[in-house]
Amino acid sequence: QICLSLVKLLFYLAHSPLGSIVLLDFQPRQFVMVDGNLKVTDMDDASTEELSCKEDNECTLDFPTKSFPLKCSAVGKCEGINEKKNLFNAYRYFFTYLLPHSAPPALRPFLSDILNATGDLQYGINETLKAFEKVLHLYKSGLYLQKRPLLLKDYISLKGFRTVEGEDYKCWPSYSHLGCLLSVHSAEEAATICNSQSQCQSFIITQRRTWTGRPLALFQSSPTDLIPDANAVVYIKRSASSGERL
Repeated sequence: QICLSLVKLLFYLAHSPLGSIVLLDFQPRQFVMVDGNLKVTDMDDASTEELSCKEDNECTLDFPTKSFPLKCSAVGKCEGINEKKNLFNAYRYFFTYLLPHSAPPALRPFLSDILNATGDLQYGINETLKAFEKVLHLYKSGLYLQKRPLLLKDYISLKGFRTVEGEDYKCWPSYSHLGCLLSVHSAEEAATICNSQSQCQSFIITQRRTWTGRPLALFQSSPTDLIPDANAVVYIKRSASSGERL
């Protein structure tokens, strides 16, 4: 969410009515999330000036660890230098820390491609935004889910009940510090996740939603303490111990 919102902001800055705007003091502390969107808190160090040049060799974009040769345009400006400077700073301050860690495994290669392309400035901001929107579409639609054996049939569903949320086993990247609360596309995906965790014996699809509209599923090591809830369904593994308890 943070990276996509940043890319949308940089897209606007690259195509603003004032021309391409560069953030000269590009640091994480200069940004804040407001209603799910990233905002710049200080525009004092923003500039529309682009480096003047006569030859290509005057258009090198230098960073502490990398340098990028750019072209000198016919009007004597280093082509895209403001856009590329913003994009590489987004890569080194945000993308490298946030992109690799919390996506479903099937989407990580797409994010790795974005990371590599922006880290080498192979993508401009237009291509970067398009790549992010593709990943978001795959994520929201569930198209990233690979064809696999259907595992939900291995679970007993108890309609009209939910479990008590309390401290349980932890997982990454959980939305709760008390237990394992993850975003899922469907109950089928939740069953796949539960099967991949040795502690998991049951799960419930909660009424809570993430910023993408996906529901949150709570995974638990024991389906005890069931509470009547007309809108809920508890899914419990079909095992000998579960059978005896039911």
